[in-house]
Amino acid sequence: MGSHLGFIRTLFRSDINPSNYKSRTLPALNIIDKYGRTFNLSWIGFFVAFISWFAFPPLIHGIIQKDLQLTQAQIANSNIIGLLATFLVRLIIGPLCDKYGPRYVMVGCLLMGAIPTALIPLIKNAFGLMMIRFFVGVLGGTFVPCQVWINQFFDKNIIGLANALAAGFGNAGGGVTFFLMPAIVSSLMNNNGISQYWAWRIAFPICPLVIIVFIAVIILIFGHDTPTGSWRTRHLHQDTRQYGIQVIDRAESSNNTNDRIPITDISSCVNDGDTISYTSHQQTSPTTDTLETAIEPVDTRIVRTDYEISQAPSAIDIWKTTFSLQTLLVALPYLCSFGSELAVEGIISDFYIQTTKNKDGIVWNSQTAGNWAAMFGLLNVITRPLGGYISDVLYRYKGLVAKKWWLIFLGVMQGVFFIWIGLAQLHIYGLIGAMTGLAIFMDGANGAIFSLVPAIHPKFNGIVSGVTGASGNLGGILFGLIFRFLGTDYHKSLWIIGICCVGSNLAVTFISLK
Repeated sequence: MGSHLGFIRTLFRSDINPSNYKSRTLPALNIIDKYGRTFNLSWIGFFVAFISWFAFPPLIHGIIQKDLQLTQAQIANSNIIGLLATFLVRLIIGPLCDKYGPRYVMVGCLLMGAIPTALIPLIKNAFGLMMIRFFVGVLGGTFVPCQVWINQFFDKNIIGLANALAAGFGNAGGGVTFFLMPAIVSSLMNNNGISQYWAWRIAFPICPLVIIVFIAVIILIFGHDTPTGSWRTRHLHQDTRQYGIQVIDRAESSNNTNDRIPITDISSCVNDGDTISYTSHQQTSPTTDTLETAIEPVDTRIVRTDYEISQAPSAIDIWKTTFSLQTLLVALPYLCSFGSELAVEGIISDFYIQTTKNKDGIVWNSQTAGNWAAMFGLLNVITRPLGGYISDVLYRYKGLVAKKWWLIFLGVMQGVFFIWIGLAQLHIYGLIGAMTGLAIFMDGANGAIFSLVPAIHPKFNGIVSGVTGASGNLGGILFGLIFRFLGTDYHKSLWIIGICCVGSNLAVTFISLK
């Protein structure tokens, strides 16, 4: 009972690491606490981006295709162009997060994406659709500041879960959009007598535009750059001796063979990585919103606090970080996991319609197929956080190397499911079950990868997050090209993607974490 109450308390109260002012708990249900508020603003900013960014896939195979007389190739091209924009934005946005801070970058992304959203009623043909989708793709860049922002506020023992929850809740926006946008368009046509020509066009200014601008303003007013203040002053709060006390879990410290030493003048007697024990007492920190309390001895490790503080990168820093093997360790698996997710979400509705027609002898309309396709995206709410949470648990017992092998296992299993679905000829409900199994490993891999990202080049977390996030979109483009050239032969496309996923994840096994 006491453990359950303790867990509930962590949902409302932050527990601050005094060395870096990051929270060791996730007060997700307390928006008064700056840590809980930052967590919720980060995922909501990413979530609302999907309402415009992912609004085209559930509409394009039906209403938009009929209205603009699109060919299958034009639909595939528009999907790829939208992903290309997000790929480019994520590459650029990573270093911007390190320089200007993730909060302002998040707001900038949302407002820039709101402009093409407002111009959607002007679309007249396939070329106009592709141009609008390119600029709407800017909204996909919000993923990078979402993750970098979380990394500024939450400590290593909880960062996997925090990142995965924020990304999972945000990605659920894609699933919600598959429900929301067809429903809005249908309502405008059936309940308001608006023609098909105008219904899908004005649905974007009515819903996504208003929501995106509103959330951008909320983030600007109520958000915090860092736990200690503005982004420009983040370096002023580090210890002048460059050392601090990082609290770690007993499970993690049990494998540490360093001798324990009392806390005295730590600058004269410790080395980076030493471990000590102490009992913390109730205290109020002037830099936090909440009261810190500890009632039992906790294990601590002496660390260089400046190592975790984001730096404004030089051109050489950007080059070295982007092309390091350690960045590849997270970027290549994410290319496969999130990249395949993006590509599949572009065709999943049509895949279900095709399967019901060919295997079950029935015909699903776009609304029914979109509803079931939405479930694939909504699984992110559970499966992505689960991947990050298990990664955190493994880290406490076995360290960072366990996070590496966990994400590789998930990536390989994802590939196995792709191959099975591609080679099997399943009926619709069997297919939906198989796609659910695929989503468990695919989304779990996404969460596990970004549980490891904060440990890769911590000084340049924005760059690593940006490159990794951009790799996901690059994967979406590459896998989208497979669907583009194989047309509606979705089964063949899926087993080819599966082979790519298995091979890529096995290829990074040789890369060390240091």
